[in-house]
Amino acid sequence: MPKIAREGLPLITTLAGLSGLSALLRRPRLSLLAGGLAGTVAWFFRDPHREPVLDREVLVSPADGVVVTVRYLAEYEDFPGPIYRVGIFMRVFDVHVNRAPVSGRVLQVAEARGEKLPAHWERAFQRNEKRFYWLERDDGLPVLMVQVAGLLARRTVSFVRPGDEVLAGDRVGLIKFGSRVEVFFPAEGARILVREGHRVRAGETPLALVPWRTP
Repeated sequence: MPKIAREGLPLITTLAGLSGLSALLRRPRLSLLAGGLAGTVAWFFRDPHREPVLDREVLVSPADGVVVTVRYLAEYEDFPGPIYRVGIFMRVFDVHVNRAPVSGRVLQVAEARGEKLPAHWERAFQRNEKRFYWLERDDGLPVLMVQVAGLLARRTVSFVRPGDEVLAGDRVGLIKFGSRVEVFFPAEGARILVREGHRVRAGETPLALVPWRTP
């Protein structure tokens, strides 16, 4: 049985307790409903083991789901030069624990308030609530990972803080109930390994090969 993310334990315990209490009070329908909801929530918060990719030049998927965006941008915020943007849509029943796309250091974690548009809409990235993770790969490569809240999502959760060291595939956060994750990285020398429509797994599916920078 997969591990359950601790963020889901209070809700699972409450629903399971309600199910047991309803059974004692001879309320079988309520007991079945609460028990079913407890099982559904437990499935949503599952946190399965993943085998990390050992190639230091591989940028791995930060999320389970379907690739909905692969874009080349001439510029974006503080990135020097052109970048790639890869967006992954997570359905309600996908694993929602997000993982580090590279090994390195967390430089900054920040939140931005916004709307609750359906996460698979392109404009959701611009208008929805978000949490930003600025990462620096061990060779100095800048990588930005963004959690985007969706129609049902009500909260993004961070497991890391600025200054933390992470390995590719390490757990860095979670989004509750349906959402999207975007990752940005320099395009120079990079080779994209996925297309829109591809299904990916957090911490395991290579998104791109980005050459190691030498001093």
